[in-house]
Amino acid sequence: MAKGPKNTSGRGQRDLKVKVKTARGRKLSSTRWLQRQLNDPYVKRARDEGYRGRAAYKILELDDKYRFLVPGARVVDLGCAPGGWCQVAVKRVNALGERRDKAQGRVLGIDLQEIDHIPGAEIHVLDFLAEGADQQVKDWLGGKADVVMSDMAAASSGHKQTDHIRIIALCEAAAELAFDVLEPGGTFVAKVLAGGAEGSLQALLKQRFEKVANVKPPASRSDSSEKFVVATGFRG
Repeated sequence: MAKGPKNTSGRGQRDLKVKVKTARGRKLSSTRWLQRQLNDPYVKRARDEGYRGRAAYKILELDDKYRFLVPGARVVDLGCAPGGWCQVAVKRVNALGERRDKAQGRVLGIDLQEIDHIPGAEIHVLDFLAEGADQQVKDWLGGKADVVMSDMAAASSGHKQTDHIRIIALCEAAAELAFDVLEPGGTFVAKVLAGGAEGSLQALLKQRFEKVANVKPPASRSDSSEKFVVATGFRG
């Protein structure tokens, strides 16, 4: 049962952490996750601002720094569920055409499963690893993309090194698709996990992009090993 914050003085209510008791039948790890969610300012902010998850702030913070989601850009979001990154991209590339003085962009979301409609984004069910996926993406876009981004993670095995290798392999596969669908000068953004196997991915990206940066945005939890690779200036 959650205990809400108490007003402990006459000077206004203080922000106190919500404590969660371990209910009968609930694992301790589940209780810790629930408590972390209840006390996470990004979770509350996402709920208040209408984003589908706290991950939206990771791409917001990355774009604030590197400015790749510009009005008029054509964006492909791989593994887009639940849709927070698409929501951010729609607004920043002007996919709804709300800013009449700016170019109107496109946002294409790709996932293995159907997700709820996102105004301004085109969502398609597709395995990006399937043969011909790159051409299908270009057909849907009517050309090439300016940005390919991915917040994908492989299903957890519970073994840290195995999970690290899996997500690096997934990221390398996403990069290979990006090579096929990006315009020269384009940007590739993807989540990785720190763990020692990133060397091959870094080498691959440095061959094809002008600049490659590794960033941990503020929205990434401090106890998480995740970081993001931002590769800009695709050489074509």
